[in-house]
Parts: sequence; structure tokens; C-alpha cells
Amino acid sequence: MFGVDAFTAIIIPPQAAILAVGAITERVVPFDGHPAIRPMMTLTLSSDHRVVDGAVAHQFVGKVKGYLEGWSEEIL
Repeated sequence: MFGVDAFTAIIIPPQAAILAVGAITERVVPFDGHPAIRPMMTLTLSSDHRVVDGAVAHQFVGKVKGYLEGWSEEIL
């Protein structure tokens, strides 16, 4: 709502992780071998590695990405 493209959230104990979600903006990206304007957003996961293993955090971000990509294909 503030038009911030990307940021890094700070973990405050006892939090284990926090997901920062940037604004959806139109960007030029490759699509079917050609440049196209598509809505894009940035997600940043900050996690406490004493609590959450980095591989597990990576899997979480991958799942969120997959859900969002599947949702956006339904709209496009």
C-alpha cells in the first residue's frame, strides 16, 4: 500500500521467520522467448538460523512462489 518494491524485514525474538512482501509492479521480463511486460513482486524471507534450517526456509519460499505463479496463470 506504500509502493515499496522490496525490503528486508527484521526478526524480533521470539519470531523464527518473517516474510516481507513488496508491491506488485510491471516489469519487462522474458516470456515465451520475447520481452513482455508482466506484473512482478519481490518476496524476502528473513529467518533465524538458530531456529529454522536454511534448506527448510528455501523450501517454504519455493512453495509460496509456486502457489503465486499458479494463481497468476489462472488470471492471465
